[in-house]
Amino acid sequence: MFEDSTFESTGRIRTRSRGWMFAALALNSTILVAIILVPLIYPEALPRQAMLFLLAAPMPPAAATPTNQRTVQHPSTGPAVDAPNPFAAPRRIPTTIATGPDTAPPPSGPFSAFSTSGDPFGIGPGLSSQPPRRVVAPEPNAPIRVPSTLAAGLLLRKVVPGYPALAKAMHIQGTIVLAATIAKDGTIANLRVLSGTAILQQSALEAVSQWHYRPYLLNGQPVDVETTVNVVYTLAN
Repeated sequence: MFEDSTFESTGRIRTRSRGWMFAALALNSTILVAIILVPLIYPEALPRQAMLFLLAAPMPPAAATPTNQRTVQHPSTGPAVDAPNPFAAPRRIPTTIATGPDTAPPPSGPFSAFSTSGDPFGIGPGLSSQPPRRVVAPEPNAPIRVPSTLAAGLLLRKVVPGYPALAKAMHIQGTIVLAATIAKDGTIANLRVLSGTAILQQSALEAVSQWHYRPYLLNGQPVDVETTVNVVYTLAN
């Protein structure tokens, strides 16, 4: 009896101390994990003082002030004089305006010879002494092209072409278009056929070559002009 109450030596008494030990260990571990994880997951559950302690930012370190600064002094050549500020407002309003002598050099250039004394517009008599320049237009190298209606108004002498007998017997009619150059003296030069019936062309060339025109003037000077001449052949009924 005494042996059973003090210690078990034979293994007959069954105990549950080992199971209770594991259960207590699991319970304590759960409580410890809950104490650690709850503030991390739900920080609102912490007291207000703890929140202020955790969220307070540390103060920034004070900037170090330099102690070894040397002042560079420039050597002065004389006593310091305050230069007047040209943009500063005057302290006193002047009553007169000081004007110095005019030392500017006389104007130079193409208009320096003009005198503006006594001329309110500054033109001066120098302009009237200059001779007017004459503008001469260059003479054109190639003949100027003019319409046939304008050339017809310059015609002075017209020779009527004869009707070829063969064309009249065959009742051939039509218009011969000729290209001609009217020279400076009004004569016909470089006469050639542009279109028309062949049987009527020679008669038209012989007649138009004898025509005479008034010279065409450009800027008062006679020039060569290029134009066309229409010679119409029709049979009388």
